[in-house]
Order: sequence, then C-alpha cells, then structure tokens
Amino acid sequence: MKFEYIIFDWDGTVMDSAAKIVSCMQKAAQLGQVDIPTAAQVEHIIGISLHPAIKQLFSINDTKADEIVAHYKSEFLAQDQTACPLFSKATETLVYLKKSARLAVATGKARRGLERAWAKTDTKRFFELSRCADEAESKPSSDMLLQIIKEWNIEPEQALMVGDTIYDMQMAENIGMPRVGVSYGVHDKVELLKHKPLSIIDSLDMMKIYV
Repeated sequence: MKFEYIIFDWDGTVMDSAAKIVSCMQKAAQLGQVDIPTAAQVEHIIGISLHPAIKQLFSINDTKADEIVAHYKSEFLAQDQTACPLFSKATETLVYLKKSARLAVATGKARRGLERAWAKTDTKRFFELSRCADEAESKPSSDMLLQIIKEWNIEPEQALMVGDTIYDMQMAENIGMPRVGVSYGVHDKVELLKHKPLSIIDSLDMMKIYV
C-alpha cells in the first residue's frame, strides 16, 4: 500500500528519548517521595500525555500528580541542554518521504517540548501539521488523529500512523486508520502485533516502501 499522508509519533519513533524520559521520571519520583519506578514501568506509560501517565504510573490523585508533573518538567528542562538523538536514518528518511507524502506528528509531548525538539534537530520543516498533549485528548484516544485528518480533509484510511507504542496502534485502530509499528521503541513487538499493523519495521528507512 502507498500513502500520501503519514503521521508519526515522536518519542521512541523518530527521537531516541526513552532513556531520558525514564531518568527524569525516576528523579521526579524521588523528589516527590513516591516509589521509584523501574525502567520497564516508565516505558509502559510513554506515549500517554504526562498528567494521566503519571497518575497511572504511581496510582496517585490529581494533586499529587500535579506535584510529580512539576518535578518531571523541571528535571527534563535541566537535562535538555543536549538534544536527544534522532534514530538512525531518521533525517534521511524524512527527506525521502517528504518528496511524495504529506507528514504530521501526533505526540504525547507538550507543544513546547515538541518545538524544542524540532529546533534542536532541524526537523520542523518536514511536518506540515502536528498535535500535542496540550491540544488534544491523550492517547489512546483518536482525538489527535481526527484533528489532523480533518485539517487534511481526508478519511482515516487514507493516512498511515507510525508509532512505537500500543497507544499509537490503538488510536489508529479505533478509527480504521492503517498503522505501522516500530520494533526499536519502548513497547514489545508482540504487544504491537495485537493491533494488526501493516508491518513492524526495524528501521525508519523501511518506511520508504509506503510512498
């Protein structure tokens, strides 16, 4: 299948940021005096918007979640002097896809965080649309995707969602949007396959077959 519209998740799909997210979440837990989660526990909630992700991760109320969110954001900014790297061949692949497809991002990052990541990696130029955690309902809600395809004036089956988590797969599956999982992100290939992706790719440059 070939697609003229492709929507990417960001963290764990285009940018290799999982280790930083885990580190910041563990530090936030320490500062908030809650049990420090394992790397696997944090990786499980990557992709969900920050506040609901923290509530789920620590099983805490809104007030305590607000506190942990503040600690997390502070720690993330403190570590943000050096940008997380893009995955191998990401820029090369985006250049290639942009020649024949229209690209967008649907991310659990806040708008400010995505803009910082784009600025540090010179990648904003590839994406004509984006939806962030502070502009839509959290994944696995399909809200981000629905907003994007509404602007494109297309049907769900005309676009392709690419992501590394079950939440990416679920939000596309819920509206009948084709989807591709990536094997190098935070969620297990077996879990991704439960949501019937067109394929699981091992490198971003494998996306070239879809345009």
